[in-house]
Amino acid sequence: MTAQTTPPENGNSAGFIPRLYRRFQLLSSRLESPFLLIVRVYWGWQFAETGWGKLRHLSHVAHYFSTLNIPAPGPTAFFVSALELVGGILLIAGLGTRFIGLLLAIDMVVAYLTTDLTALASIISNPDAFYNDAAYTFLFASLIALVFGAGRYSVDYLIWRRQGC
Repeated sequence: MTAQTTPPENGNSAGFIPRLYRRFQLLSSRLESPFLLIVRVYWGWQFAETGWGKLRHLSHVAHYFSTLNIPAPGPTAFFVSALELVGGILLIAGLGTRFIGLLLAIDMVVAYLTTDLTALASIISNPDAFYNDAAYTFLFASLIALVFGAGRYSVDYLIWRRQGC
């Protein structure tokens, strides 16, 4: 009589890779909220600092906006400066993150449209010109806030949790 042996790894190895990958997914998903916190704090600070700088030199910003043929350069300069200052502070806190991300993303698209339309138009043909524009990283951070929200380490999350959602 021959002993019939089945390698024990046949039954176990088939599920080893999917189980290992699932563990990897679970572990890496724990990085989501810390990552969003880092993005929010860093880029929120950058927005707030930029907005504060513009507010302190509002006449220069209004004059620059007039050279770009932006309508109502004075009020627009004040609005953009205040949006970036307050929006940056709200990003840091994680309050109204998706809405602020939307407003700041629109702000950055308008920045592309008014200051460097060639960089925006070259997104496919010459991506380096698009990436090297100062508005790019601000736009990217705004889109991260819009699409992914604030994460667990935020006022948004505390409100959401308190409401039992």
